[in-house]
Amino acid sequence: MPPAALPLSRDFEFAYGVPDQVSPLVRRVVANNPNMFTFTGTGTHLVGGKGVAVVDPGPDLPDHVAAIMAALGGAAVSHILVTHTHRDHSPAARLLQERTRAPTYGWGPHPLGGAEGAEEAGDTEFVPDVTVRHGDVIRGDGWTIECLATPGHISNHVCYALVEEQGLFSGDHVMGWSTSVVSPPEGHMGDYLSSLELLLARDDEVYWPTHGPPVRDPKTLVRAFIAHRQYREEQIMDCLAAGRHTIEEMVPVIYADVAPELHPAAARSTYAHLLHLLETGRVRSEGDPESGASYF
Repeated sequence: MPPAALPLSRDFEFAYGVPDQVSPLVRRVVANNPNMFTFTGTGTHLVGGKGVAVVDPGPDLPDHVAAIMAALGGAAVSHILVTHTHRDHSPAARLLQERTRAPTYGWGPHPLGGAEGAEEAGDTEFVPDVTVRHGDVIRGDGWTIECLATPGHISNHVCYALVEEQGLFSGDHVMGWSTSVVSPPEGHMGDYLSSLELLLARDDEVYWPTHGPPVRDPKTLVRAFIAHRQYREEQIMDCLAAGRHTIEEMVPVIYADVAPELHPAAARSTYAHLLHLLETGRVRSEGDPESGASYF
C-alpha cells in the first residue's frame, strides 16, 4: 500500500541576489541557477553578524559571489562551509576565498565515478582547507556549528547544525521541495537511509536546505522520506514478481507519474535501491550488478 503523499512544498518567495533574513542568525542569498535538480537555484546561507560563516557558496557565478559580498555589509567571512561537491554547491568557494581569504571546510574532495545526467556534475577541483568529521564543532563570532556526516546523496555529504537556533543546514540530504537523487557510485542508498535515521534521533527544529524553502516540521518529512524509500523497494519487488527484471522495464511503471525528463535520474535511484536490496539479500543479479543487468 502506498504511503501518504510526501509533505513537500514549492512555496518559496525570494529575489535573486537579494538577502533574506530567515532567522535571527541566518540570511539566505539565492543564485540564479535554476534547473530540474536545483529548483529555483542554490541558496547560500550566511551565519552570524560580524564574523560570518558562508554555507554552500554555490556555483561558479561571479554575480552570485558579488551578491554574497554585498549582503555581508562590511562583515568579515571567517569560514566557508561546503555540504558536498556537486557543482551547484562548492565551486564559488574559490571565488569567495579570493575575496575574503577565509578557509574552506568540508568532508573531502569529490569521489571518483558518477553518472552523466543523473545530477549536477562534480566539482573535482575542490579540496577543503579543513577536513571535517562527524561530531566536529566549529565556533565563530556568536555561533556554533556541529558537523554531521550524512553520506547517501553523495559519499562526502555533511550537514551543519547551528546549535544556537536548533537549525540544520541540510544541503541536498533533506529538501522540502523534492526527494534527493541517490546515484551510484557517488550515492549509496543504505548510507542515505542510515543518514535519515540519524536525523530522527536529533532535536533540530528547522532545516535550511540549499534548495527551496525551510523545512519547519523536519521529523515528519524525514519519516515520510523513509516510508517513501521503503515503498519504492516494495515497488521494485512487485516489478520482479511481475517479470520486469531490468531497470529499463521498471522505471516507466514505478515512476509513471514522474515527467519523462526525470526518468534518467529515477533510473539511477532505482539502481541504488537494487544495490541496497542486493546487499541486504532480498534480490540477486544475473552477473555483475551493473545498471543494465537483470535482477531476480
